[in-house]
Amino acid sequence: MIATSTEDFRRRARARLPRFLFDYIDGAAGDETTLRRNVADLQDVAIRQRVLKDVSRVDTATTLFGRRQGSPVVLAPVGLAGMYARRGEVQAARAAAARDVPFCLSTVAVCPLEEVAPASRAPIWFQLYVIRDRGFMRDLIARAKAQGASAMVFTVDMPVPGSRRRDAHSGMSGPNAVLRRYVQAALHPHWAWHVGLHGRPHTLGNVAPVLERASGLEDFMGWLGKNFDPAIQWRDLEWIREAWDGPLIIKGILDPEDARDAVRLGADGVVVSNHGGRQLDGALSTIRALPAVADAVGDRLTVLADSGVRSGFDVLRMLASGAKGVLLGRAWVYALAAGGQRGVEQLLDLLNAELRTGMALSGATDVTRIDADLLDRR
Repeated sequence: MIATSTEDFRRRARARLPRFLFDYIDGAAGDETTLRRNVADLQDVAIRQRVLKDVSRVDTATTLFGRRQGSPVVLAPVGLAGMYARRGEVQAARAAAARDVPFCLSTVAVCPLEEVAPASRAPIWFQLYVIRDRGFMRDLIARAKAQGASAMVFTVDMPVPGSRRRDAHSGMSGPNAVLRRYVQAALHPHWAWHVGLHGRPHTLGNVAPVLERASGLEDFMGWLGKNFDPAIQWRDLEWIREAWDGPLIIKGILDPEDARDAVRLGADGVVVSNHGGRQLDGALSTIRALPAVADAVGDRLTVLADSGVRSGFDVLRMLASGAKGVLLGRAWVYALAAGGQRGVEQLLDLLNAELRTGMALSGATDVTRIDADLLDRR
């Protein structure tokens, strides 16, 4: 396929996927105001164009948590990604390794740690949710260690699930959801053959030991809704810091004081994120929250950011606004649905080429030295 933008992958994904899956990844909470702000506010950041600089050599490589990588991009944890292509998380992990960037596996992935980690020739990151069952969380941490995960991403912005209206309309949830999903699958024979039939098992691999035989989509959604822990506080995370001796990254930070609490916890990094607009509709866009968070923590930990990133120029904007690395969420899932591993590789190539172009036209040659001087404040 000819793809010159994330939107090209999105259109292809929409054509290939049953509606319940496309709307699940494409949608957000409430009226989706924060989703739109993430994209619009990021694109409104003006890059300062410079001329007659020696940009014959542009270096996009950086180091995150002790590991050098080809660009400042990370594939963010996305639940159910294995439903978007056959064994989707495995394909995405292989694509990330081929392009020398990290892949972060979600707790609620279709493919388990024990399948994804050996399939990648590079260490993966693992994401953990705040849930009531501490024994299950300890087990997941131990499994991540056993599989050689190089970083733990702890997502803290889901004490309760967001209100995602599209899911009820699409068949992800709501009345007659199972029947509606079967009908949608029948209307998308490519997906039904490659993923629906030959992409099994469709269990939530990391959660399956808890769900046992009850590991279908309805069982998972019910279990997750009952097991998010709205009572958890910062002091409750100390045992995670003790149990995990590798890099610990707190994901879901928008407020500078929360970022300072992450420093006090002993975290190694934070992800400035509003969960892609999927939690609190009306929250600040990530790009507007990022500078204050970066200023609040300085160099005491590594600041990453996600939400709204659709191009290499958006990556550049995030870096200039205070991030040291940028997570991609929806973008890589669109590419996965559109073209599998090769689609994700194409997307990463496209974004890296755009990042190089943006750096050259703004006079930057080293991605690790990008700062606010790259932005035009006029």
